[in-house]
Amino acid sequence: MPSRPDPRVLLRLLSLLAPYRWRLTLAALALLLASGSVLLLGQGLRLVIDRGFMAADSSALGRTLGGMLAVVTVLAMASALRYYLVTWIGERLAADLRRRVFDHLLTLEPSFFESAQAPGQAAGEITSRLTADTSVLQSLFGSSVSLALRNLLILIGAVALMLVTQPWLSAIVLLGIPATVLPILWFGRRVRRLSRVSQDRVAELGRYAGEALSGIRTVQAFTHETLDRRDYAGRVEEAFASAVTRTRQRAMLTGLAMLAVFAAVGIMLWQGGQAVLAGTMTAGELSAFVFYAVLAAGAVATLAEVAGDVQQAAGAAERLLELLDTRPTIAPPACPVPLPRPLTGEIRLEGVSFTYPGRDTPALAAFDLIIQPGERVALVGPSGAGKSTLLTLLLRFHDPDTGTARLDGIDLRDLEPGELRSALGLVAQEPVLFTGSVADNLRYGDPGADLETLRSAARDANALAFIDALPEGFDTPLGPGGVQLSGGQRQRLAIARALLKDPRVLLLDEATSALDAESERLVQQALDRLMVGRTSLVIAHRLATVVAADRLLVMDEGRLVAAGRHAELMETSPLYRHLAELQFGKRSPVAHECDIPPDTGR
Repeated sequence: MPSRPDPRVLLRLLSLLAPYRWRLTLAALALLLASGSVLLLGQGLRLVIDRGFMAADSSALGRTLGGMLAVVTVLAMASALRYYLVTWIGERLAADLRRRVFDHLLTLEPSFFESAQAPGQAAGEITSRLTADTSVLQSLFGSSVSLALRNLLILIGAVALMLVTQPWLSAIVLLGIPATVLPILWFGRRVRRLSRVSQDRVAELGRYAGEALSGIRTVQAFTHETLDRRDYAGRVEEAFASAVTRTRQRAMLTGLAMLAVFAAVGIMLWQGGQAVLAGTMTAGELSAFVFYAVLAAGAVATLAEVAGDVQQAAGAAERLLELLDTRPTIAPPACPVPLPRPLTGEIRLEGVSFTYPGRDTPALAAFDLIIQPGERVALVGPSGAGKSTLLTLLLRFHDPDTGTARLDGIDLRDLEPGELRSALGLVAQEPVLFTGSVADNLRYGDPGADLETLRSAARDANALAFIDALPEGFDTPLGPGGVQLSGGQRQRLAIARALLKDPRVLLLDEATSALDAESERLVQQALDRLMVGRTSLVIAHRLATVVAADRLLVMDEGRLVAAGRHAELMETSPLYRHLAELQFGKRSPVAHECDIPPDTGR
């Protein structure tokens, strides 16, 4: 069962408010002025009744009403200033917190967002923290805290003035406020719980509908519409039922609140009326007393509501601070070693072993490898052999448990991760494109590239023709994930992006496995241009695309079991021969224009 949120965690966020201390000071002054003005209105009400109505003095009535108008003017101006300042501070806090959390998240390794062993760390849930949780804190610091301070001041002032006006009647009120407010608060918590249930039901409606509509092709292909209609209708009725229950309870709460407030006011008026009739209290004093009593009761109710908001905000703060307190496991060294210039691209792995967290079987075991500068190496083997793990270690998304990975003789752990990754270019099987234009996505490789440079890279990647055919060319919006493009088009944009980056070491992870023959031909031609003069590691399940590599490395169960050219491996490696026969039958593959050519320029 989760522990109750500790409101003290909110104190850690106060450091974010330090740069805005002058605005806080001005907001506090406006708060004091507004609260004092509200309390002065009670005295104005007493003077209006005693010196105006009861004394039948029209001039005194006019002066008093004029004074009250001045107080109301001050109250309005101070309240407007307070509202603006505290809202600004709340929005500023949320903006600073979002930026700080996002900046920190970018320093964490990919495994943090993918770990199945750490619930709550999925990217979607973290995104919710950045938006929903910061909004909760914005509401607290931009509204609830101000309301709490305002009502606390009003409560203190109202109780003090009640005691000065009529001590014995004040005792009745101070005992009556909890008796009136506490049942309302109990009922209010019940309504809040029902509201959360209702919101959960509505959220489930959105989740179910979004899932069904995003997968509409599958739904219709499997004729699942009838079942989806039935299931969605059931969820709609559940949401309706919870909304009706919440509305019924809220209606009862409203009726109870009105009954309790008017009953309390009636009791005070009866007791005070007896005092007025006995001459121990004036009508104006009674009116002021009732005014302060209502203020005090309202302040208590508001403070109780804010206490609930504080608990909710404390939970949000804990979730955000949990992210900020997470230390990256892939951290830059205290004194990073600079990469040599120019970089040759030699890769050396010495006794590298690595096991993913939560698993027992190593993904790589005692792995040794040397790749010469400019060499084109293909990694082949069954699924789970450790091929992709090798690339993640080179990108330093993980560090080896034992052993050393080096680039140009430098341990990767001695390099600043950003500098290391700037020398590596990755083209994945499923390239990630971002919301934005074609040019925006290409400039991930070179943020300062002009249009002519973009066109040159697109031409080399066999992408220029289809880009020019788009409605707005390089300025065409791609939508989330580049959904408007085919797999081959997305792949060619990824290659153009890598060309713009101009890396010394190229990592290709199944870059052509999911493409049709024509797209594969175009992508492979682009890859051939990309690999010229670069150290290249190519993961491929389709051996026909890599048989002409300088060297093929056969991996199995995290180990390097064979290395050599295709013909050599067919003779010496049973595993490679088995893989080749599964794809080619008993005949050897025939090299074609899609194959990786040997690097004759070395």
